[in-house]
Amino acid sequence: MRNATTIRPAEASHFGKLAADWWDPKGSSAMLHRLNPVRLGFVREAIDSHFGIDSRTLKPLAGKRALDVGCGAGLLAEPLARLGGAVTGVDAAEENITVAREHAAATGLAIDYRHGEIGGLGLSGFDLVTSMEVIEHVADKAAFLAALAATLADDGLMVLSTPNRTTASRLLLVEGAERMGMVPRGTHHWDDFVTPVELHALLEQAGLRMGNPMGIAWGPARGLHLSDDLSLNFIVTATKG
Repeated sequence: MRNATTIRPAEASHFGKLAADWWDPKGSSAMLHRLNPVRLGFVREAIDSHFGIDSRTLKPLAGKRALDVGCGAGLLAEPLARLGGAVTGVDAAEENITVAREHAAATGLAIDYRHGEIGGLGLSGFDLVTSMEVIEHVADKAAFLAALAATLADDGLMVLSTPNRTTASRLLLVEGAERMGMVPRGTHHWDDFVTPVELHALLEQAGLRMGNPMGIAWGPARGLHLSDDLSLNFIVTATKG
């Protein structure tokens, strides 16, 4: 199971073509730039809660190893490194890894970037494992989560986020955002979205216990924000059972 193929070549190719534009906050990844602070807020709170760290600590990941799977060009990996973590980033698109390495080097961050299948890289023992907006793009969700679980330390923390498969997400994330040019066409495939109930079962199958999900919602006044509304997108923690 751990070495099962989870990469969809067409998906890797799609995101690889966006690599050069990844760090432009007004480019094709603009939505990710808006989403990233919201996800980081959740991740920081989860880190503090799980590891018993004072929220005023500037580097809560000091002395800890962090892994970001589906890291793209490093939008989350770099902040994790600034929080003190020894960070490894993995992505299915080699173009993304090239851009990620160049950007990290230019900003003086030592991040270990790897290209390849997560289950075949022999990674293990990470205190924090993150994978944001990735599970909806993989070929085998159960195999992917099993591979993620294998990288997590016994007392580690995992954080996942993904669009929910609802009527609202179809209308706003697929039909709306892509047709309006807010997200590149072909990024989302609604049938591959995962509901919280489905993710709970998949995580349980991988030997992981899911925490209470938090929604990532959008409103004209607040923009993207954490919410009890799970209808568009949700983010959740998981730990070994």
